[in-house]
Amino acid sequence: MSTSLLYHGWGLKGDHYVRTEYAQGQILFTVQPAPGTLACPACGCRQLIHHGGTERIWRQVPIGSKPVFIRMRVLRVECRECKTIRQVEVGFAAPRYTYTRQFERYALELCRHMTIRDVARHLQVGWDRIKEIQKRFLKRRFARPKLGTLRQIAIDEISIGEGQKYLTVVLDLDSGAVVFVGQGNGAEALVPFWRRLKRSPACVEAVAMDMSKAYIRAVRDPLASATIVFDHFHGIKLFNDKFQEFRRQLFHKASSDLEKRVLKGTRWLLLKNPENLVEARNERQRLQKALELNQPLATVNSMKEDLRQLWLQKNRSQAARFLCDGIARAQASGISMLKKFAKTLQTHFDGILAYYTYPISTGPLEGTNHKIKTMKRQAYGYRDTEFFILKILGLHFTKYALVG
Repeated sequence: MSTSLLYHGWGLKGDHYVRTEYAQGQILFTVQPAPGTLACPACGCRQLIHHGGTERIWRQVPIGSKPVFIRMRVLRVECRECKTIRQVEVGFAAPRYTYTRQFERYALELCRHMTIRDVARHLQVGWDRIKEIQKRFLKRRFARPKLGTLRQIAIDEISIGEGQKYLTVVLDLDSGAVVFVGQGNGAEALVPFWRRLKRSPACVEAVAMDMSKAYIRAVRDPLASATIVFDHFHGIKLFNDKFQEFRRQLFHKASSDLEKRVLKGTRWLLLKNPENLVEARNERQRLQKALELNQPLATVNSMKEDLRQLWLQKNRSQAARFLCDGIARAQASGISMLKKFAKTLQTHFDGILAYYTYPISTGPLEGTNHKIKTMKRQAYGYRDTEFFILKILGLHFTKYALVG
């Protein structure tokens, strides 16, 4: 094996090949620094006094299925110019690590297509070493995302485990990249993000979020000039949750077995959109029968369908008239559930209509949350929270492919 092969194959520049050893299914290459290439790590001076050295071994990219190692004596030198005494730098490996830079790049490339455990088995190393390589890369690449170009963002929370464990995620709606992950689901979780955003030249114009009071308070102070857009998916979900509670109350108050049986069988029918009802299962007829038996249920169901149309109007002024009419009808219905929801709509009136100025939603963030949950399930959870957050920040960089 020649020195030129070490250079062209592995990028070992300035090192001479000495010998190759084969033992216990491993390959060990011994190299030495080329004369005249040594320099002071501090000032670059080549006037050095040698003070011995230490023999070190680094893991290299495997050849076939055989592990490969590189052995070299790292010299300790004294600089005649700056008088410092240090070990000379090794060009093919980072300081304090037992693997080469090429091994690190190879492991990272494999991690884009395989799990950490599979990469560790392929390279015949411990999984913690592969995790260390990946974590170091993620920290270097994604630990502090650039915020200067932020214009429109989405904020939402995601549950990461039992015991009310949440993460607050901020997504750049223009690039689709996660720019912040905070621990918890309150205003305190966003404090580090506001601190970084204040130091950046970003000019956030709009924020898509749900109607959480904690997030509203958290956004209004640091982003006084930004427009809050209440997400229509969360609005409809809020109504559906109240609708199901209302149905349960009607079921308990029902006086006949027939009415109870009909109400019990309409739980999912009431949540479906009319165009999604399956005719082959007589779902439309079953729903109509339930609505005919209970007028309050029919009234609430009608309001549910009207709410869906709120975000389908031609412009803001038409949507404002539509919303005012819906609030008035809900208040006049005499149904307590609709009155409370009408009050909620009135409180968030401007944020709901802001959709017609900035047609954004937390939909892209919901998709990102699904990817986060999938990533968490595939790993059977993450014990290292910092590593998990770094994986989320680099999620847009990850590519998934179905194999088999």
